[in-house]
Amino acid sequence: MTENQKHGLELSIDSSSQRPLKIGKTTDQVFHGDEEEAETMNPKPGIQRYLVAVEYIGTRFSGSQQQPNCRTVVGALEEAFQKFIGQPVSVFCSSRTDAGVHALSNVCHVDVERISKRKPGEVLPPHEPGVVHKAVNHFLQKHEGDVTVVDVRSVPNDFHARYKAQERTYFYRLVSGPEALSSFEKDRAWHVPETLNIGAMQEACKVLVGHHDFSSFRAAGCQANSPIRTLDELNVCEVASTPYFPTSMERKQRQGKEESENEEPHSETCEVGFGIRRRHRCFVVTARARSFLYHQVRLMVGVLKAVGTGDLTVGDERILEAKNVSSARPMAPACGLYLGHVKYDLPPAPH
Repeated sequence: MTENQKHGLELSIDSSSQRPLKIGKTTDQVFHGDEEEAETMNPKPGIQRYLVAVEYIGTRFSGSQQQPNCRTVVGALEEAFQKFIGQPVSVFCSSRTDAGVHALSNVCHVDVERISKRKPGEVLPPHEPGVVHKAVNHFLQKHEGDVTVVDVRSVPNDFHARYKAQERTYFYRLVSGPEALSSFEKDRAWHVPETLNIGAMQEACKVLVGHHDFSSFRAAGCQANSPIRTLDELNVCEVASTPYFPTSMERKQRQGKEESENEEPHSETCEVGFGIRRRHRCFVVTARARSFLYHQVRLMVGVLKAVGTGDLTVGDERILEAKNVSSARPMAPACGLYLGHVKYDLPPAPH
């Protein structure tokens, strides 16, 4: 690649000749209280509100939010709850995710009224959270099994999963190497055949952290009132590839306690036996903030990847100053994105 082919991170692109990215109807942006008023919800007496954390593989979902004639995370949860309690419910998510985006923990709230099956109309005391946890998982696992409840908590009736969220953490997985992507990684990570320079990517992260106008990382169709966001954390680190199984040398080292703390790990570039896959290098980008713009994380990862491959160089903050999504690099695909954690101010769980 010649120097003329490389572009600096500082490059400001004329937005008049560029078209914004086209997007679908689903969104992965998140909202908080200053963007739109929370809907008024006044559950009837006897109704218990539960905060429900769920994990899911997003590959076969058309996003998290309910959509006509589409399989969604909310739709799967509402169906499981209805089978459990015998009446329809509405599930409200803290964060919306696009088709193909996964979640280690997305949080929802749902209102449940426990009605006696023997005496219709008689309202019974609410179920314990542990009962809700096991029962809903029972019905979820009887079908596709790609969404699972990981935690349940009883909360006050005015507690809103979206508006009470204090911060959200996303992870993005990239695997680097010329070998074909492992079947076990299909739809779970972005495969980048080129070598990635993690040092350059880490320097680019420093440019983006902080309080900025993120218009350059805001896809068309974003519903947020303002592009101003505070990015509390953005970093990239190398982790073990998954699924991880120790090599014969690693097993011998551990059994014999031959590997000291300062010893270099076994090189993955050395010769491997026939039929043994050569491992990819695996990188995880972490982004943490109270809220994000539509496609902000995937657009930032697209820029970090371009820096890592050398197609973009780290200069100054003028990519932010361009304030147009066309100045960013192609957006990272949905398959590598994971909603990792939604933080709340909750009292300690009862024992």
